[in-house]
Amino acid sequence: MITKRNLNIYVCVAGLILTVCSSCKKLIAIPEPVDTQTTNKVFATDMQANSAMVGVYSVLINDVSGNSTGYSGFATGLSTILGSLSSDELSIDLFAGTSFNPYNTNKILVNNTYTPTLWSSAYQSIYGSNAVIEGIEASTSPKLNTATKIQLTAEAKFMRAFSYLYLVNFFGDVPLVLTIDFNQTANMTRTPAQEVKAQIIKDLLDAKAGLPADFSGSKTNERIRPNKWAAAALLARAYLYNGDYANALAQANEVIGQSQLFQLNDDLNHVFLKNNNEAIWQLQQSNVASIRGNATPEGYSFSVYRSTTDSKYYGFVISDVLEQTFEAGDQRKEDWLFPLLKDGKTIYYLNKYKIGLSNSSVNAPITEYATVMRLAEQYLIRAEARVLAGNQLELAIGDLNVLRHRAGLGDLPLTLSHDQVLAAIAKERRTEFFGEWGHRWFDLIRTGKAHDVLSAMPGKQPWWGDYQFLYPIPPDEIMTDHKLIQNPGY
Repeated sequence: MITKRNLNIYVCVAGLILTVCSSCKKLIAIPEPVDTQTTNKVFATDMQANSAMVGVYSVLINDVSGNSTGYSGFATGLSTILGSLSSDELSIDLFAGTSFNPYNTNKILVNNTYTPTLWSSAYQSIYGSNAVIEGIEASTSPKLNTATKIQLTAEAKFMRAFSYLYLVNFFGDVPLVLTIDFNQTANMTRTPAQEVKAQIIKDLLDAKAGLPADFSGSKTNERIRPNKWAAAALLARAYLYNGDYANALAQANEVIGQSQLFQLNDDLNHVFLKNNNEAIWQLQQSNVASIRGNATPEGYSFSVYRSTTDSKYYGFVISDVLEQTFEAGDQRKEDWLFPLLKDGKTIYYLNKYKIGLSNSSVNAPITEYATVMRLAEQYLIRAEARVLAGNQLELAIGDLNVLRHRAGLGDLPLTLSHDQVLAAIAKERRTEFFGEWGHRWFDLIRTGKAHDVLSAMPGKQPWWGDYQFLYPIPPDEIMTDHKLIQNPGY
């Protein structure tokens, strides 16, 4: 939300356009906000307009605040941490003190450490996207080519939709900001979630129409700029969340059909490598501008760490209920979890990314990018949509078996009932996407399972109430914008 209090922050993020070289090692800010006086300067050429868009990505993934924790935004690990703790995926093991306890126990207070950052970082991304959209639209420079205008506007709409998808799922009704005009954004009411979701769909349809079908949006053909199929993949997720299963099925089908671009990796240890064939869209972190060095945000935040002071291990631990969900022989448990014997019990830490706090280094080569979307999700979306759109049970089971084969598991029988297939899909989503982008938290809420699952967990007793399925609006935002209303229960 853009308010008078934080306008300067957002101007620094997006109004001051960042020129970023391909290695993300050099950031140059143009010291004027994007308006009618500076549009032709900032968006005068293809190169300058492209630099503006690259700046939005750079701010999204890199810790530009100097925050020593390494997770300073919704896309720098915070969505995953909070969603995993609020659901039933993670618990805290001698790490992070009391600051994460409210999420781990589902006892969130209005004044807390992390939801303001979740909120503000998403709106920073939206502001930067809106600045690109409006700047390109207003530019009259003959050196800014039409093809560039179309592609960058599509990328900015994709980014705006992506940011709003997280805002609306974490907070519910949120202000729908589609401009950088301070006079329009200073005092906004919360927009009904359904209107926000409709805008997400509209933006993604526009993005899909304007983006290239390959990875040529990146000069090096890397998978760090969204293309047409990234838009289709995010559309599939948005439609699924909205209960529009026919359209979710259609979009997932399209993405899975692009076999020349996307294939599942047989080796699970390759799934999070940069530019691997399963990646639909990744974010490229800087290896010089962050305390994380060459690690991704989630690799840095979730890796187990042994203190040189007391020789104890610190980190986020996989919950017992998640660990027990894995079937015997599931290679995902073998490759994506790190076991450690403590006090006579084996506990597990996340190990999807192999570069973390203990082995990252500034200026070291980057081998992993932050994976935002990957092909496996589309198989699970298609399976769920096949069941709920047309009761195509055997086809849905076939999709599940594709992922089970990759995990070293046997086929599910084709005789499963409707409810059994849905239960199998939920289980595969748990064991495939644990510790990624809050998937489990959103799945529990959208399927109506959150209360039954979470309120019965011993670590979340006493249960304070289902109102915490939406996070509280940051109170500073409400104090600044009196038209904002707090979520019920807080």
